[in-house]
Amino acid sequence: MSVDKPWTRRAALQGIATTAAAAIVPTGVFAKPAGGAGRVPWREAQARAAQRLTFFTAKWRFYRGDAPGAEAAGFQDAHWRLLDVPHDWSIEDRDVPAGANGAGTIWTEGTPPTRTGPFDLLASQGQGATGWTVGGTGWYRKTFAKPRLSQGGTAQIIFDGVYMNADVWLNGVHLGNHPYGYTEFAFDLTPHLRDGENTIAVRVNNAGRNSRWYSGSGIFRKVWLSLSGPLRIPVHGVYVTTLEVSAEAALVNLDVMLHNGGAQAAPATLRARLVDAAGRVAATAQTAVTVAGNGKQAARCAFHVTRPHLWSPRDPHLYRAEVLLETEGRLADATTQVIGIRKVEIDASHGLRINGESVKLRGGCVHHDNGPLGSAAIPRAEERRVELLKAQGFNAIRTSHNPPSPDFLNACDRLGMLVIDEAFDCWEDGKNPQDYHLYFRQWWRRDLESMIQRDRNHPSVILWSIGNEIHERAEPQGLAIGHELATYVHSLDPTRKVTAAICGPWDHPKQTWRDMQPAFSYLDVGGYNYELQQYQPDHVTYPQRVMVGTESFPNQAYQNWQAIEKDSWVLGDFVWTAMDYLGESGIGHATIANHPGPDDLVRPYPWFNSYCGDIDLIGNKKPQSYYRDVVWRRSPVEMAVQRPVPQGWTETTSPWGWSDELRSWTWPGLEGTPLTVRVYTRADEVKLWLNGAPAGEKRLTPADALQAEFTVPYRAGVLKAVAYEQGREVGAISFRTAGPARRLHLTADRRRLAASRDDLSYVMVTVVDAEGQPLPDTTVPVSFELRGVGELAAVGSADPKDVASFRQPHRRTFHGQCLAIVRPQEKPGAIELRATSPGLEPTSIRLEVTSHRRRPFT
Repeated sequence: MSVDKPWTRRAALQGIATTAAAAIVPTGVFAKPAGGAGRVPWREAQARAAQRLTFFTAKWRFYRGDAPGAEAAGFQDAHWRLLDVPHDWSIEDRDVPAGANGAGTIWTEGTPPTRTGPFDLLASQGQGATGWTVGGTGWYRKTFAKPRLSQGGTAQIIFDGVYMNADVWLNGVHLGNHPYGYTEFAFDLTPHLRDGENTIAVRVNNAGRNSRWYSGSGIFRKVWLSLSGPLRIPVHGVYVTTLEVSAEAALVNLDVMLHNGGAQAAPATLRARLVDAAGRVAATAQTAVTVAGNGKQAARCAFHVTRPHLWSPRDPHLYRAEVLLETEGRLADATTQVIGIRKVEIDASHGLRINGESVKLRGGCVHHDNGPLGSAAIPRAEERRVELLKAQGFNAIRTSHNPPSPDFLNACDRLGMLVIDEAFDCWEDGKNPQDYHLYFRQWWRRDLESMIQRDRNHPSVILWSIGNEIHERAEPQGLAIGHELATYVHSLDPTRKVTAAICGPWDHPKQTWRDMQPAFSYLDVGGYNYELQQYQPDHVTYPQRVMVGTESFPNQAYQNWQAIEKDSWVLGDFVWTAMDYLGESGIGHATIANHPGPDDLVRPYPWFNSYCGDIDLIGNKKPQSYYRDVVWRRSPVEMAVQRPVPQGWTETTSPWGWSDELRSWTWPGLEGTPLTVRVYTRADEVKLWLNGAPAGEKRLTPADALQAEFTVPYRAGVLKAVAYEQGREVGAISFRTAGPARRLHLTADRRRLAASRDDLSYVMVTVVDAEGQPLPDTTVPVSFELRGVGELAAVGSADPKDVASFRQPHRRTFHGQCLAIVRPQEKPGAIELRATSPGLEPTSIRLEVTSHRRRPFT
């Protein structure tokens, strides 16, 4: 590998107090241990190893716009904004002239600018696809002291992700360019370092129409400074496989690549040990190796583990593999790799098995943004998304349509979430004029290598996806590419199967589903997008084909799950989508009209988020999620009430939408109005009661798809549904009418934070009545005031049409709630967040920030 070109591998220790799990940690050559020649103590070596990977995230200078000459070391950037990365400028407020707004209001030249939200109807090149946000060009600069290196050592800068087209300079020397926004890349800084101060400059160019969803802009994932000696284990140089696994024993292979940057051959000893979550050593191994001068050498350490604690979605136990490289009694390098011991088997006869146990994928597609934070991959935000999905019954995520952040996968490992890790949304045929198709032919190998070598040690990753709804998927050109990609993936990781999301011929109007069949020839597992009806006939024709629903409509959850439970060859289903995301504005809409006409897929401004998720933009369940609870047998009965539709009007829902329902019996001003009540259950009978009096009953048949619908004139009080199976009550649910809004209630997901920029507290604001009962359909303005050792990182609501700032300290509630996200400073102390609204009792919450401490496996 040439040192003057990008290196698509990364140092992997995500050493943070709040979320990240460890991966590979390169180190330098350290002094001989006390006591002379001999084995290097593990404690000393690992402590020193951790010190050799440096967060490179603090105190970057940023300028939004182009800045000719900013690559030069002596460029004056003192007036630029000082910030930490991860950072996304597209979610931030824009400076616009006074009088202008996102709808393009005429303004008078020369008037002073004012602050507004991130949305701009005219300036957004992505338009509704990217949520009316603005990309463009931005610059980052960081000055740092020359790091101390041993003789022959190297220094690298590693970027987890920059969207997009990043050019990097060190002291005015152009190190290279990286087009794809979602893969890691690195540059060797060593040849261009100076004594004293050095300056890194990064130009990011997110121009044109290059994405079908909100991408964000900038250095939106972490940056690292990695230091190593001449004899080293390269980043991602440890590859873990667990091919022999049972409850009694496991064979864990660590294949380690060694690099020698010195001129002379280096005899060395590679030592490894496996440590469980309690800190006990479960196995040890070592091997002798000689690495030629200026050469590379592979070595293997094998762990024989007795009665291993296996990793699974229900019990995601993690081990820590520690690896030391010694030469002549000195520590040359050390790495730490978190692993999970598990066995994954997939075939048509038995489906998916993990450690011999059958698993059906209760999956959801997830885009990479973090709602009000934009695409900034703050570790706690990444972890929270996985926590929310796990809490709502999901056991699998498809990372549509790009590789996720390392912190996201670390959270999946810790929490037991299975992953389809997806590489691309297009190949050579683009979907937008400036998207990845411009770079595919030159970059696909490097980007696949970056994704797979970074992610292949994650036990959560069970499948690789090489594409989503690729235009040329079944054409001769696409077949050649698909086979080439799949073959390369298997060469990098023979232990996992390859899939891709294959859709019907909507983009080839003269073709049929039969014409799509060649696309399955390069796949180990066939991904089906919205083709539920093809499962059975395709199985008859291709009985050995393994299928998975890579995308499905929310309103077909029951039908999909029926097929999955019945047929072994269908591994599971991934709904589009598990969570609301920015962009693809309003594809999950429900609208009403008195003269229904054509229903546009993407809704016009001011719609800015998809609104098609089971979970909304701030983390709360939506009605379809409660229905899914019944489908997945997590709840015996659920209920919702449709917002009344005026007489003569009609509600229209998109294929990804859901009726405008609320879990509420609070409808002031609608006394006597007939309301549609829907009860979801697997029981065979439902009875409805209003204020203790019968309000309806219904027996359910398979054709009802677990839904019983009633019409009930509204009257304040208690609405109750009771579900019966063969005359026996199996569940009940009730809604009680709330009183007038009295006060705000604050609930923090975590009231104790680490003194780390990687941590966050999500504080939910709920409008409640005098008894503390939420008002699920109340809109009030809320203002925030924060004091102490933190900052208000973002505010937001679930409203898909509220084009307001995510950064200003105020927000309107939607469905009675809004959200404040608090980010601590890097010092202990207290944070007080106060929320007020006109006419309501104010409230506050106190958060504690403690000293930064590491968790296990970080």
